[in-house]
Amino acid sequence: MAACVILDAEPTLLRVNDSKLIVDFEHRLTVCRHVLDRARAVAVGVVEPAMIDRINILQASKLAMQQAVENLTVRPDVLLLDAVTLESVEMPQVPLIEGDRRSVSIAAASVVAKVYRDLLMESYHAVYPVYDFAHNRGYATEGHQAALKLYGPSPIHRKSFEGVDEPMLLFAREDGEDGGSTR
Repeated sequence: MAACVILDAEPTLLRVNDSKLIVDFEHRLTVCRHVLDRARAVAVGVVEPAMIDRINILQASKLAMQQAVENLTVRPDVLLLDAVTLESVEMPQVPLIEGDRRSVSIAAASVVAKVYRDLLMESYHAVYPVYDFAHNRGYATEGHQAALKLYGPSPIHRKSFEGVDEPMLLFAREDGEDGGSTR
């Protein structure tokens, strides 16, 4: 998941910060709405779990960023990127280490992408409630790991997600009860 946000030349988005520093979902949602109200253009790129497994997380992140840029309704003058360069995009680019803390545009994009992802995970919760996506948002929490061990991965889990790649062996006990998983 990646987002691209185009702001005015001198944006004044005082409440915008790196999405990882805004831990409360409701606050992050308020900040996201503020960004959407003030941005000249916003777009999101999404790479599916199977593709992430195929090309790796870094390449998938770059692909999502490329999609976000391509989905914009306004072409930016320059791309400010969080520590990467998009080789497949022909336009001026400035990769910034810790960009989401140094650039309000990158911080705004990180908030939009995080809120989009959180809402997507909430929608997946309705389809796969045993994984508790509404609360863990797909992160490798203890409860999420326990659900993976008990139920195995869902179709939306990356095979490379922590816990999914561990072999699961289900066996039947002599008393007719199903056994648990072993490593």
